[in-house]
Amino acid sequence: MPKQNHASLLLLFISFVAFSTATANAGVGTSKTAVNFIQASCKATTYPAQCVRSLSVYANAIQTSPQRLAETALTLSLNRALSTKTFVSRLTRFKGIKPRQYQAIKDCVEEIGDTVDRLTKSVQEFKLCNRARGGNSFWYHMSNVQTWTSAALTDETTCSDGFAGRVMDGRIKSSVRAQIVNMGRETSNALALINHFASKKH
Repeated sequence: MPKQNHASLLLLFISFVAFSTATANAGVGTSKTAVNFIQASCKATTYPAQCVRSLSVYANAIQTSPQRLAETALTLSLNRALSTKTFVSRLTRFKGIKPRQYQAIKDCVEEIGDTVDRLTKSVQEFKLCNRARGGNSFWYHMSNVQTWTSAALTDETTCSDGFAGRVMDGRIKSSVRAQIVNMGRETSNALALINHFASKKH
């Protein structure tokens, strides 16, 4: 994906966060009803604690909308993938890095790049879902969202596999694994909330 597209996505995300944060902070405080909705919805995910922690910030923007909840989770997942790609890319600058570690990092960056591309497509397709008027049109775009988000999870697993074996043990491996785990959990939770939103449309 061209660099300018990444920059545009980041700008859109920053705007989204600014709006959501402002909404969350408006009035006397965060809506208890919205927080309860997020907590209940996150029970359907594999990592409910992380789900609640990530999304509660945007409670007042989400309210009790499964659509806004899923879209927010997906956008946060994309942002996590972008920041993870930046973090892992910087590891190649470590002094004393071994050739095999360098190659594993390089391969991982490519895999995360695929994750970013697929999550970007998911975000775009989700917006088309929301605009779709006919049933068939909605399900066409929703199917694409589910496919792309699921594929992103596969990329993340492949990235971790590149650091398998004791020879790769050390601070770099630990750092990469930690980032990949968090990214995978965000994506997994987003997919669960997307599927939950889709189930409400049946």
